[in-house]
Amino acid sequence: MAGNAASDQSKMQVIGKDVVSVGVVAVRFADPDGGDVPAWDPGAHIDLVVDGNTERQYSLCGDPADRKSLTVAVLREENGRGGSRWVHDALQVGDLVGIGGPRNNFALASAQSFLFVAGGIGITPLLPMVRAVDAAGADWKLLYGGRNRSSMAFADELADAYPDRVELRPQDEFGILDLSAALDAVADGTAVYCCGPEPLLQAIENECRGRSNLTLHLERFAAKERPAGAVDAAFEVELRRSGTTVEVAADESMLDAVLRAGGDVPFSCREGTCGTCETAVLDGVPDHRDSVLTEDEQAANDCMMICVSRSCSAKLVLDL
Repeated sequence: MAGNAASDQSKMQVIGKDVVSVGVVAVRFADPDGGDVPAWDPGAHIDLVVDGNTERQYSLCGDPADRKSLTVAVLREENGRGGSRWVHDALQVGDLVGIGGPRNNFALASAQSFLFVAGGIGITPLLPMVRAVDAAGADWKLLYGGRNRSSMAFADELADAYPDRVELRPQDEFGILDLSAALDAVADGTAVYCCGPEPLLQAIENECRGRSNLTLHLERFAAKERPAGAVDAAFEVELRRSGTTVEVAADESMLDAVLRAGGDVPFSCREGTCGTCETAVLDGVPDHRDSVLTEDEQAANDCMMICVSRSCSAKLVLDL
């Protein structure tokens, strides 16, 4: 089912589609009437309506100063849910498509120095960050890995533009990324930004534990895996503003229960990765299962992603 975030969707036209590496195409969109595209900052993504009715999220990798186009790069995933295959095979220059956002759950923080770590298509949100911090004169490094050089989008462009700051480490030449060495080499106070496949994200999370001198920022393209043996239980959700209480069955999502009760909440990915369904929590203890909120934000328990998260208490009260 597609999300109901259509209120901020607009029709945009495909004005360019180019192969940028093996398995990756860059797609550019513009206002069909020649107007400005929505403003955005590094780390933002858009919701792209693929195949006419399903939303998928893709990081913006162009230039935020360019108000006439938006660019995403899409990896073809043969075993995915079909969105990337549609972009590669069906989407053509001249097509009109629905686009929502931009939204940003991976914003670039202020810091004296930065370490960017990319795995494969995870380079896309980091690309505008690199350009921004370099333009600002900050100290930074990029560690970029992939299966092989031919699969690493924008690798040559980055290496040519920043030869002293970019380390390309294709796995078939160097093995897996040496995260420990990269983290050991950075200064105290460094902001570490990482995006890529789940094994890379888990590895850098493990490496950063105990390194209080660094701040880690992650973006996931897929939901976290549930712990083995996890069992869901039913619980109640009160929608405070509407005065409605609904039971969330053990085998249904909180989002579906809220919609069934007439709740009005935007949603899109249904995987806890896009942040569209973020909802304020007024009472109760959420069971956070999203990939958007930081550990500190989850510990505060004042908001949650209701598409995947559940409840640790018998009842939750939401600001809906």
